[in-house]
Amino acid sequence: MNLTRIIRWNWLGLLCLWLTVGLAVGEDKSVGVSEYQVKAAFVFNFVKFTDWPASTFTNAKAPIVIGVVGENPFGHTLDDLVKGELVCGHPLVVKRFQTGEAFSACHVLFVSRPAKESLPALLAALRNKPVLTVSELDRFCEQGGMINLVLAGSGTVQPEINAAAARLAGVQISSKLLNLPTVRLVQTEP
Repeated sequence: MNLTRIIRWNWLGLLCLWLTVGLAVGEDKSVGVSEYQVKAAFVFNFVKFTDWPASTFTNAKAPIVIGVVGENPFGHTLDDLVKGELVCGHPLVVKRFQTGEAFSACHVLFVSRPAKESLPALLAALRNKPVLTVSELDRFCEQGGMINLVLAGSGTVQPEINAAAARLAGVQISSKLLNLPTVRLVQTEP
């Protein structure tokens, strides 16, 4: 893939992410977009704007694994969204995990609401491991998580990002994502 095509693809992904931020979600299904369709689009786009150390892949074509721990709120939406997609030559796959399983084989881990009770242990087990942690739990970033998808009062999904936690884990989130006006950066002590 040539550089111009890569740049165009990245900007298209960034545009889609920015447009997704503005989508209102709610109980009104006539709109056609559910809260978890929007959140699945965010997770997919976060992959495009994140770099992992080369050592996290067994080879150049190894998949990027998106894990979901606890109850899967996405249904088949996330699976359908990533099916057949490649990011930097890596295919995307979605795997389900139960609390207590080894999550370090993931590149992205979405922590669902039912996994809330095990969050401290989960984050402690992943500390300094190159796994992008994403959730929708209150104060997720303040507890050491990397990206929290907050349902704002206006009915929009707004990401909060703890860039320091990502850096400590060796995960690099693109400045293109960090500088979006709709992204709230959360500062925590290491």
